[in-house]
Order: sequence, then structure tokens, then C-alpha cells
Amino acid sequence: MYILFEGIDGVGKSTQIELLSAKYQNPIITKEPGGTEFGVHVREILLGGKFKLSPRAEALMFLADRAEHYAKVVAPNANKIVISDRGFISGIAYALANENSYDAKILLEFNKFALNSNLPDKVVFFEADKELLEQRLLSRGGSDAVEARGFEYLLLVQQNMKNLLLDLNLNTLYIDASKSVQEISKEIEEFIQF
Repeated sequence: MYILFEGIDGVGKSTQIELLSAKYQNPIITKEPGGTEFGVHVREILLGGKFKLSPRAEALMFLADRAEHYAKVVAPNANKIVISDRGFISGIAYALANENSYDAKILLEFNKFALNSNLPDKVVFFEADKELLEQRLLSRGGSDAVEARGFEYLLLVQQNMKNLLLDLNLNTLYIDASKSVQEISKEIEEFIQF
């Protein structure tokens, strides 16, 4: 089962992935970008701030990482539980936030190509309001190149994610990130049971 955890930074994805991974025997825990050796380098380029890429180059870097991630991590483990911190929903949402002239349908087709047309079985989507987002990100100290684009940018990305999930009608659990860790964990466990 391929499970995608989606949401902007600071919404609690990592905490819940860690809790969930302890409940299953040998789940595959991965992330995009960075879930493969190639992805680690892509992550450095995209989030390190050393290179200022054009929006199209950035989108294509994410797609290259996604294709490699699917081929090397997701597909070979199709008979296991694969939990990914981010995936194609984020990819499209960030691309749309970076360049409003993109056609969402074309981006979706590119992502389907990268995923060999295999979309996740389930999606867990975390939402936060501006106050919660500010509180959590400021408490972390420091920010990567994407977080440095500001709260309004991140909230636009979050809305893009939600719109895409609603349009695609994927099997999605919508999480209010302001709930307690325990409440969220219970909701996720009930949703993922199989």
C-alpha cells in the first residue's frame, strides 16, 4: 500500500509518520525529494538555496526525483506499506504557486508519467491556519529556501494541494493540524487500517 502524507512544512507530518511507522512491521518510510541517492542531491539543489532555478527547471527537478523515487522505492515495495513524506500533490501545488501560468492538467500528466500512472492508495493531508504555521515554523528557527518564501506563499501551496486533492477525488483523510498529536494519530490509524 502506497500512502502519501501531504502538507506544507510545520503541520506535523514527520511526527505522525514516526508514530505510524512504529505500529507496522517493517514499513518503508521515504520522502520526496530525497528518498533515493539521486534524490538527496536533488534535495540539496532545491532546498539548499545555492542555485536560483527558474520555476520550470525547479518543476523538472522535482519530476526527475519523483520518477527515480517511484522506480527505486515505491514500485519494488508494492507488496509492503510505503509511507512517503510528500509526493506528486506537493509537486504540482508548489509548481502552481511558483508560476501561475502553468496548466494544472499538464502538470498532472507529467506527474502521472513520472509515477508510471500509479497514484497513491491513500493520502493523509494536513492543514494549518496562518497562526499555527507561524508558531510552528518560528519555533524551529532557521528556514530552508522554500520556507523563506513566506507564510502567504506556503498557505497558497496548501490551498493548491487541497484543490488538487478535491479534484482528483483520491482516498484522502483531511487532518486539522491544530488537533493534539494523539487525536491525529488515532484518526490516521483508523483511516489506514486494512
